[in-house]
Amino acid sequence: MSTTNTEEGSLTKKDFVTENDVRWCPGCGDYAILNAVQRTLPELGVPKEKFVVVSGIGCSSRFPYYMNTYGFHTIHGRAPTVATGVKSANPDLSVWMVTGDGDGLSIGGNHLMHLLRRNLDINVLLFNNRIYGLTKGQYSPTSEVGKKTKSTPVGSLDYPINPLLFALGSEATFIARTSDTDQKHMVETFKAAQAHKGTSFIEIFQNCVIFNNNAFDTVTGREVRSEQALMLEEGKPLRFGEDKGIRLNGFDPEIVELKDGDDESDLLVHHSKTNNPAYASILAQMAYPAFPTPFGILRQIEGRETYEDALHSQIKASQAKGEGNLQELLTGKNSWVVE
Repeated sequence: MSTTNTEEGSLTKKDFVTENDVRWCPGCGDYAILNAVQRTLPELGVPKEKFVVVSGIGCSSRFPYYMNTYGFHTIHGRAPTVATGVKSANPDLSVWMVTGDGDGLSIGGNHLMHLLRRNLDINVLLFNNRIYGLTKGQYSPTSEVGKKTKSTPVGSLDYPINPLLFALGSEATFIARTSDTDQKHMVETFKAAQAHKGTSFIEIFQNCVIFNNNAFDTVTGREVRSEQALMLEEGKPLRFGEDKGIRLNGFDPEIVELKDGDDESDLLVHHSKTNNPAYASILAQMAYPAFPTPFGILRQIEGRETYEDALHSQIKASQAKGEGNLQELLTGKNSWVVE
């Protein structure tokens, strides 16, 4: 990749397209996500040489080969660790971490949890297709109960992980969901993630056309999405379909039908910046078929110090105390001799 500085506003999608052949299965949702990311980065006002894409293992993790930026294709589940090192060493970089439901929530679950709680200023894109695609169709941490695959021939017994609740429990400061079927929404969500100061976690519904085709058609299909997708808009009531909304009944959400002239005052109003995580938790648990599935920014908390800022402040404070002595550190009062 060329390291020549680029004037703000002069970049285009073509600047982020590589000469490598993109090798995903025909019809894979990854193509749409790649296109959305390549459309987003030129509009962020960030010099091209400051972008870094980090991935683990899986179909989604081929991303660095197809992005004309700096990048690391790391090992299974360890992308958060490498991304943490990159951002800690050079906080000026715009770091984008790409992972899948298997890579990020199975072998990499512990690593991802710590990235989220530390609040590094990194954008995490988790491609969720509810299957292991690269290794040919085993059930994943997000596969539904009863899922029949090559590794669960009579149906999975595991209760699936909810990626949004996982991020919420890990204290992520920005949590969102989008879909590979909606280019405009993906670009808007990616831009909002970049603008957020802290870890941004985005779950992307992504179709695996070979091993789990149409996994999200009940929600994102053209014929049903107006009734089954709840598009979150800041400061607006939770409405979907032609005449339906969401209100609280005690601690539980419920669907209400609105007729012409009905008052919307008792509907839930979307406020992603509410500090109390209870509201985001309610949204994260809403899903087909009982409820419409939310898309957009569920939670966005500003003002929490990022890990890299705290780290470099700590380093500067330590350096201000004066030069140390490495030999004294190694053999000083805290050392002992084993006879």
